[in-house]
Amino acid sequence: MDIKLKDMQAGASGVVTGYDKSAAAYRDRLLSMGLTKGTAFTVVRLAPLGDPVEIEVRGFNLSLRKDEANVLMVRSL
Repeated sequence: MDIKLKDMQAGASGVVTGYDKSAAAYRDRLLSMGLTKGTAFTVVRLAPLGDPVEIEVRGFNLSLRKDEANVLMVRSL
């Protein structure tokens, strides 16, 4: 079942399954950061109000704003 990245907890792992179709501008930005379909990641930490979300992906840590995390569709592992 696909969920949004913003709904995951710190320490959880997942894989990118797609993008919300309503936010094409963010989709291009996420693709340029290496968040392509099938990419595995781990949620490192969440800020108290959910902005930003820090994930470890492809060997580096990446911080995403709440709006970007809301576009990314994932499957929990």
